[in-house]
Amino acid sequence: MCGQPVSDMSSDCESYYSKENVFVGGFTCPKTDGDTTALFCCGFSDLKYCCDDPNSFFPYEYGYMWWLSLGALVGLSVAAVVLLAFIITLCVLCYLFITTKPRGLDNGLPLRAPGTILHLPQGLFC
Repeated sequence: MCGQPVSDMSSDCESYYSKENVFVGGFTCPKTDGDTTALFCCGFSDLKYCCDDPNSFFPYEYGYMWWLSLGALVGLSVAAVVLLAFIITLCVLCYLFITTKPRGLDNGLPLRAPGTILHLPQGLFC
């Protein structure tokens, strides 16, 4: 693969301490009892394994990803609540606008075009 550093495509996983502080010795990929297509060292600094993607090694701890995921989840939750509040507010304002709108004024006078004269039948006046 052109343009990729050789260090990213290592098949040697160095020894490390797991998150339980247990020492795990280094190993070479693919493992003898594992998948033969898993040629690269993947994972995190405290959890390493063999996989087939040369860009799947992250130099920070595995627990960091959980905090990152938790932060993203909290952010999405807040955004969803804000969006829901906006939609509810919009619906309430539309409802109030529609229900408080005047229906029309009834002053008791019949509507007629300007300039027309109303002819009343004979005999209505004394």
